[in-house]
Amino acid sequence: MPMQDALLSALIEIFAWQNFLAMVVGVIGGIVVGALPGLTATMGIAILIPLTFTMEPLIALGMVAGIYNGGIYGGAIPAILLGIPGTSSSIPTTFDGVPLARRGDAENALRVSAYSSAIGGIASGVALLILAPPLATVTLLFGPAEYFWVAVFGMCSIAVLLGDDAFKGLISAAIGLLIGTIGIDSVSGHERFTFDIFYLTGGFDFIVLLAGLYGIPPAITLAQTAASSAIASSGLSVTRAKTRFRDWKSLVPTWIRSSTIGIVVGVLPGVGGTMAAFLSYNEARRADPDPSSFGKGSYKGLAASECGNNADNASSLIPTLTLGVPGNAVAAVIMGAFLVQGLQPGPAMFRSEPVLVYAFILQMIMTAGMLFFLGGMIALRVFAPVLRLPPALIAPVVICLSVIGVYTIQNSIFDIYALLGFGVLGYLLQATGFPLAPVVLGLILGPMAEQQLRLALIIARGDFVAISTSAVSLIIISLILVVLAIPLVRFVRGHIVRNRSRTR
Repeated sequence: MPMQDALLSALIEIFAWQNFLAMVVGVIGGIVVGALPGLTATMGIAILIPLTFTMEPLIALGMVAGIYNGGIYGGAIPAILLGIPGTSSSIPTTFDGVPLARRGDAENALRVSAYSSAIGGIASGVALLILAPPLATVTLLFGPAEYFWVAVFGMCSIAVLLGDDAFKGLISAAIGLLIGTIGIDSVSGHERFTFDIFYLTGGFDFIVLLAGLYGIPPAITLAQTAASSAIASSGLSVTRAKTRFRDWKSLVPTWIRSSTIGIVVGVLPGVGGTMAAFLSYNEARRADPDPSSFGKGSYKGLAASECGNNADNASSLIPTLTLGVPGNAVAAVIMGAFLVQGLQPGPAMFRSEPVLVYAFILQMIMTAGMLFFLGGMIALRVFAPVLRLPPALIAPVVICLSVIGVYTIQNSIFDIYALLGFGVLGYLLQATGFPLAPVVLGLILGPMAEQQLRLALIIARGDFVAISTSAVSLIIISLILVVLAIPLVRFVRGHIVRNRSRTR
């Protein structure tokens, strides 16, 4: 189907009232999740996925898109009102959001953050719409060998770039690979690591792993800190702005610059919206004629942070939709949403389900645009009271939703035990500084890498050199070596700096 026809059909589909309602509900739910300190859009989508198991694909994906965009913006609400970032990407928002709120400009600050988030999200969605189809066409040249190296690159990039310790990231990826080997071998048909347990013959369900790793650990943390982190209702008093914010023209260069930074950062695997927000904020400060105003209540600093972290949203899905390789933790969870609906992200999906793919991209753009209306003071009036909920109440609600969602997949008590087991594993990994995203990627990409490698070796008659000498393979191998060299360069640079400081 030509792209124009697919786009037109997708546009008609997403304006059906069920799909439109799903997007609205997703945005509202995402803002609520993002506004609750300790909860993230990743966790919200992970909990939602089991509940969308019986939904129509377009309705489920519309809700996922809404939660994604709404959740990233929602983190700005507590960041501005209370100085508590709802998400890690909202940390730079506190720099100028808190001073603005303290001087009585919370309403304008929320409006600027909502508009900046919407603009960044729309720009990111347009970039996804423009870049994804040609990249999908290029990836049609990929064979089993190239897909194997792409899977290895995805795991290495996330493991090395996500977090401060590359070694721990690689260990996390190895844990995911190990979990992915449990069950029946798809090639030989033999059971692996099942220990004669019937429930393990099919392996662990992807949804159980997601809900366990991203749903249970935050709930445990909230329960632990319930006594010390409860938010007092007095902290929510906000003075209504006396004047309307009119000087939008001064923010246009900031929006353009931050959108560009966010899109570029989003395409890079393992970097994430937090880095996009910090880079956008620093660049806005560097380019401003009065950099001393930043940190004291600058609307440009607030706009740069929120526009940058939302411009990362849709662009981070480019490698997911084109290669089937998630570029960050949220993309990995969203890929799980596709898999639950029986869809395999990658270039083949653009041929088999073009309307659905373009509909999801348009849903990302539309849900970002909804922030114009659902953000700002509407978010303040409707969602700020939710911040009064004590963490001691939020924690059991999250656990109950996770248990109910997981049980409804196969009506299996064993899945609940697995959910709790993965939850404890995720909590221990987080407590010891091991990132969770490589575990998810190891489970997703591990079976893919194994299957493609064995297929490539069958085609090449066991010659490993033959599957590594194509032009595409050599490029990807070079990227893998660059990624693996990054921690070594950091270590050497740090060693040199320490030696220089000692000699002085």
